[in-house]
Amino acid sequence: MAGVSGSVVREWAPGRAVDVTGTLGPLRRGRFDPTYQLTVDGSLWRTMRTPTGPATQRISVRAGEGVVVGESWGSGAHWAADRLPASLGADDDVSGFDASLHPLVARQWHQHSGLRTPAVGLVLEMLVAAVLEQRVTGNEARRSWRWLLNRYGDSAPGPAPEGMRVFPAVEVCRAIPSWEWHRAGVEQTRSATVMRLLRVAPRLEECVTMTGAAARARMQLVPGVGIWTAAEAAQRALGDADAVSYGDFHVANDVVYALTGEVDGTDERLAELLEPWADHRGRVVRLVELSGTRRPARGPRYAPIDFRQS
Repeated sequence: MAGVSGSVVREWAPGRAVDVTGTLGPLRRGRFDPTYQLTVDGSLWRTMRTPTGPATQRISVRAGEGVVVGESWGSGAHWAADRLPASLGADDDVSGFDASLHPLVARQWHQHSGLRTPAVGLVLEMLVAAVLEQRVTGNEARRSWRWLLNRYGDSAPGPAPEGMRVFPAVEVCRAIPSWEWHRAGVEQTRSATVMRLLRVAPRLEECVTMTGAAARARMQLVPGVGIWTAAEAAQRALGDADAVSYGDFHVANDVVYALTGEVDGTDERLAELLEPWADHRGRVVRLVELSGTRRPARGPRYAPIDFRQS
């Protein structure tokens, strides 16, 4: 469907409540993410590097009708429009999810019943963002992500809010010299992993046709991509509601504490607790995270490392 200003409009009536910002919230890399913005009219704007080119998409819900409207611009507009339902969890089957197994999970599911696991495709984009988050604080990772988009990304097509950018093309990323990554605060280990991802980008994008476990296994064939990184990408790109970010600095401690009150969570204990929710383990983690429950702080705070000074 054609819209104003050369846009492509897609309307989707899911027949259920859709939590647009909750579902797509994990895509946001900080308040000033150049690929994601919420505007005062309640719209969510995001950019993407689709297989057919850059795209900007504005997503809103028509009040009183429950109809999701996606308006897209750019050479990737048709791809973005076609992907809208999957991006909002149309293929996320929650029929086997038993939230009643724990009162906190039950309360959260009741409160966030419109939440689904997004399947935005774009495996490379999600993997690169996850690699930038390896072994650093959120603030460090978000700064590096903004640097990559602002310095090497394209301007967002269409009437996007000021400052929005599109993830760089593969050939552009491949040409980024080592000293530029250093300036961005990305040390050689992570930048080398990004370069390896770029070399096998077509094979990684094939993950969208694979099951969750198989797709994560393929991602982990790339040196530098482990269980945590593959899960972070699968949760966003593939709609993998079973992917859990084992090895995270906070997840095991916070989720174990939320479910049991135990203050020393481990990945092994987390896996044990999540087993009754097989196929939905990542969903449970997400719901617990949204509850805001955190293990009481213990020990000294992590001091960020400025790799630009080394």
